[in-house]
Amino acid sequence: MEGGLKWLITGGCGFIGSSLVARLLETGGASAIRVLDNISTGTMEALDEARGALDAATVEFVKADVGDPDACRESAKGMDIVVHLAASTGVPRSVDDPRKDMESNVVGTFNMLEAAREMGAGAFVFASSSAPLGAQDPPMHEERACRPMSPYGAGKLAGEGYCSAFFWAYGLKTVSLRFGNVYGPRSAHKTSVVARFFRQALTGEEIVIYGDGEHTRDFIYVDDLVSAVVLSAGSGAGGELFQIATSRETSINEIAFKVRGIVESGTGMRVGLRHERGLQGEMKRNYSDISKARRLLGFSPQVDIDDGLRRTFEYFKRHELR
Repeated sequence: MEGGLKWLITGGCGFIGSSLVARLLETGGASAIRVLDNISTGTMEALDEARGALDAATVEFVKADVGDPDACRESAKGMDIVVHLAASTGVPRSVDDPRKDMESNVVGTFNMLEAAREMGAGAFVFASSSAPLGAQDPPMHEERACRPMSPYGAGKLAGEGYCSAFFWAYGLKTVSLRFGNVYGPRSAHKTSVVARFFRQALTGEEIVIYGDGEHTRDFIYVDDLVSAVVLSAGSGAGGELFQIATSRETSINEIAFKVRGIVESGTGMRVGLRHERGLQGEMKRNYSDISKARRLLGFSPQVDIDDGLRRTFEYFKRHELR
């Protein structure tokens, strides 16, 4: 990836966005970074931590919502690369309020695509997930027909469709990335399973497993996912879709047991587990075939689940026990 490019990152105060900001600053991969975030889930603390003692002057913050087309257009001015991470996340939230999910994930994505097109951005990277695929036998891959089971999955599928359309109709070089279950440092505010388990364990609560815990996911460490975003932005690909994960299937029970073991050995605390009723609209099994990303992007995840969980524990121990 060449330096000197200007990056707009929507949702840049969130878990993945702030990690991407940190990577670009550490590697000199950007001459300027602009972050657009409404601070509904992300925090200024996360962005400030990412900037740290590095050259924070290259990071501009814009407080705005992707639902505002004028703000999207203004933020995209002069930007070479747009990474669209801002979204309403999570299946349960989308089931509870499908209209809000649609307005954020469909209208918001359209607004950013239109802004990138009008302002002449050279690349657009869209954060999707495997939710568009619905309940299918894994491994998931890019050629499968989509049958979303939740409004969240339907919204992400619409975003992928608009990315394809904006490439073929207007020549905007779009890449859609179907993220696996991302975990790692800077995720203290997240409700995703690894973050929730560490937060519960370190605050003396029982780890709560929804359902029987035998449902599986493909867990990817945040540094590996950020590498995929950077590779995608510099690939020159247009209208492409990639599964970004590890090709490894891990059950929620396995994650719970690993988190319990790490916390107990690292703190001396005793950690309990309990099961509650499963969540509506969730897939039973999910892991990805990442051969297309390996072949076309040169993507290769480096951090295994045990190492990644240990690194995540160190972050949560500092954050929750300070």
